[in-house]
Amino acid sequence: MAILVNSGSMLTCSFGKTPSPLTVLPINRVMVGGTPAANIMDHIPMVNIKPFGLCTAPTNPAVIAAGGAPVPCVPVTPAPWVPGSPTVPIGYQPALNNSSKCLCTWLGVIQTSVPAQTPAQVP
Repeated sequence: MAILVNSGSMLTCSFGKTPSPLTVLPINRVMVGGTPAANIMDHIPMVNIKPFGLCTAPTNPAVIAAGGAPVPCVPVTPAPWVPGSPTVPIGYQPALNNSSKCLCTWLGVIQTSVPAQTPAQVP
């Protein structure tokens, strides 16, 4: 069983230098451990997914312009998290679990490194 992800869970990016917390707005009115539960649509850059310090992605135009040197991270995540938990809806969308991944346009893979809570498991 996977662990349900909620606001405050720590995320990492394969090309980012530092972890970043997931921010989930309370619009779906589902709380877990006192914080809003996430669904696959919580992928909005700078709202849900904050920067990961410095970006080292070789496909990032800013990294290319800097001659391959790390530059400040600006996540670009146009697509939802995958796969989520389709049998557990939160706000009519599949719940986000700790095995879900979100892809950055610059080919970084974003994933949950530390869930904010552990008691709620989903299939």
